[in-house]
Amino acid sequence: MLDNETKRRIDKARDILVGKIPDPKSQVEQITIALIYKFMDDMDVESVELGGAPSFFTDAYQKYAWRELLKPTMGGNERLNLYGEAIAQMNQNPELPQLFRDIFKNAYLPYRDPETLTMFLKTIDEFNYDHSERLGDAFEYLLSVLGSQGDAGQFRTPRHIIDFMAAVVQPKKTDVIGDPACGTAGFLIAAYKFILAQNKNALNDVERKQLAQNLIGYDISPDMVRLSRVNLFLHRFVTPTIFEYDTLTSQEKWGDYFDVILANPPFMSPRGGITPHKRFSVQSNRSEVLFVDYIAEHLKPEGRAGIIVPEGIIFQSANAYKQLREMLVKNNYLYAVVSLPAGVFNPYSGVKTSILFIDKSLAKKTDNILFVKITSDGFDLGAQRRANNTSDLTAALDVLNNYKTALYGNRVFENTNPISVVVPKEKIAANGDYNLSADRYKITLNAAISKFEMVKLGDVFKLTSGRFLPKKDFVEGIHLVYGGNGVTGSHNEYFIENETLLIGRVGEYCGAIHLTEPKSWVTDNCLMVSEYLINVEQKYLKEILVRVNLNQYAKVGGQPSISQGSVYEIEIPLPPLDIQRAIVTEIENYQRIIDGAKQVVQNYKPTFHIEPEWEMVKLGEVLEKVNDSIDPQKHSGLVKYIGLENIESQSGNLVGEIETEYSDIKSTKNSFKKGDILYGKLRPNLNKVFLSNFDGICSTDIFVFRQRENISNSAFYSSYLKCEKFNLEVLNGIKGAQLPRVGFEHFSEIEIPLPSLETQKEIVAAIEREQSLVNANKELIVLMEAKIAGVMARVWRFNN
Repeated sequence: MLDNETKRRIDKARDILVGKIPDPKSQVEQITIALIYKFMDDMDVESVELGGAPSFFTDAYQKYAWRELLKPTMGGNERLNLYGEAIAQMNQNPELPQLFRDIFKNAYLPYRDPETLTMFLKTIDEFNYDHSERLGDAFEYLLSVLGSQGDAGQFRTPRHIIDFMAAVVQPKKTDVIGDPACGTAGFLIAAYKFILAQNKNALNDVERKQLAQNLIGYDISPDMVRLSRVNLFLHRFVTPTIFEYDTLTSQEKWGDYFDVILANPPFMSPRGGITPHKRFSVQSNRSEVLFVDYIAEHLKPEGRAGIIVPEGIIFQSANAYKQLREMLVKNNYLYAVVSLPAGVFNPYSGVKTSILFIDKSLAKKTDNILFVKITSDGFDLGAQRRANNTSDLTAALDVLNNYKTALYGNRVFENTNPISVVVPKEKIAANGDYNLSADRYKITLNAAISKFEMVKLGDVFKLTSGRFLPKKDFVEGIHLVYGGNGVTGSHNEYFIENETLLIGRVGEYCGAIHLTEPKSWVTDNCLMVSEYLINVEQKYLKEILVRVNLNQYAKVGGQPSISQGSVYEIEIPLPPLDIQRAIVTEIENYQRIIDGAKQVVQNYKPTFHIEPEWEMVKLGEVLEKVNDSIDPQKHSGLVKYIGLENIESQSGNLVGEIETEYSDIKSTKNSFKKGDILYGKLRPNLNKVFLSNFDGICSTDIFVFRQRENISNSAFYSSYLKCEKFNLEVLNGIKGAQLPRVGFEHFSEIEIPLPSLETQKEIVAAIEREQSLVNANKELIVLMEAKIAGVMARVWRFNN
């Protein structure tokens, strides 16, 4: 698991480079080169300490040793020239294994700034090569910034989706495991970690050596091959079996077969398509078709696979797609299809995907195929992909495992989960198109139980979109504009007189629900209710639709979109009109309380008036800077560790995981005690102030201040250090172009007020009383939101 300190180092290295190298891929390359360079030196040092000799930096290459680069006597320009020369020459080093030569092939330094290089190398120097899983996880985190290889249609697969697929396929330590489009080897690493977990994190030398030979990846891109080899190397596989190979047009490895294949092949084909050889069962020039064909045909007799595919594979009517689906069903490859929500690959692509699960042994045992539809993977489906704690993945894994267990035991599968349905192959084949869409077979998501009548939305209202306002109907004045994400401006295509229900129609906000103000403009990114067919309370409909998660009904072309027809088919509970109105009234009463409480929470800042008679003194005279450094390697067990990412701006609250192992923190840090003030000194993290209520350790990017006995109160000054006046004084002392920060020399000279200690305590007591009211409002928000959920549960019980 990636620890906070290692993550921070990688982020810091990228922050240093970003001013000189804006391209993420180039940043990854430079960090990769530097890490391997540093680790070669680590291994030389270890060899000498054990009584051996260095292996890499010998003879003419001795002058390039990492230790030489980091000598404090070396000038910046001298270091710049030596490092640039070293990485350019390193692939000629006769002592380097081929893996390292490949990494340094065509390497060069793309900037000429000695200050940037020195900061960068010092950050890399904090890493140590100790054959730990931690370092491999760190490299995978680094690779995550690559995001999209969009020209080839290859998008980075989210880690939790990869882990889900590995848990379904269940690779074993004796399996030959492949990925024919391996990218950065994420699926191979996931298979390895699954195997480790199943074997209690212990493999003997023979098993590890065999597994190293059994993890096999192909990729057409030399850059991806290089990165995947490094990724495996950092997970203790010294000679990774990753090949630069065109899976679709080459025949050299056609005779290789696998027990397990896990893959997310490219979704797109180049203009004009692929020109494959003729050994594929399905003749096509579409890469997504050919990859699925390849995977199915290259499994051993009891082989199994998990493949991410775009929706074209699932339902497109072109002959090649239909032939592929027919082959998967009729030849007993496919046993399950898992539909993923549109947006899983955001922000790189809104493409809708599914996972095909193949098991050549299991599929022969049944005349059915299991369909599972996931509506949430634990993250919202917008560009930011924020965690939302509503994942269907655990339930989906349970369904799939129960299905497999039933088939292997020759028992009937009793399906009780509403996210899944078992469909006879005969039904799938009925009209010859072999459609593999979960929606086709009526999986009803958010399956609900209600005592009220269920009606289709098509019987409730009519929708319209995309019409322009005739000039004769133009309304003068400035009015609110509503788009898919709510209010977006003050002018657009057409005008509505009354409060109107809107549904986001396309893109990131597909399925979002809004109720407009009267007299507003609406963009054609929305569907809007143009007519009600029955007497219904509009605000009741809004509350219901917000909870339906309309995004699950979206179709994907270039981006998610929802049609009028798909909305019309959705069923909702419809109580009598008087009950609808009572529900709306109750919810509105709760919502008014929530809105008022949020105003208090959002607008509160601890403030106090600075009296003119208060003495102004230098900060260093009032607060003592703490330098209680510790060596984590001399300790063990859990510790509370705070980095800048753990302190929330303005509020000073802690966020994220702060408990970690001492052994996971490799560099010396400062300790702090209960009552100390932690202040972020690195821009843009200024004004991150935390008043500690426990003992712990923290990053060196944080000042630690302690109150001076009988002079200062830390609670008072933690509030003062957040104020705007103090912030402006800090900004005047910012230095450093690449990594702006404030030095203690400037910080300690800033003048701050020094009221009497008694006055400080009185002010703190007043602030604490105010804060208790703010906290009460936070609790009130939670309570009222729970009451709203309870109101809706009385109407419609959702089984998510």
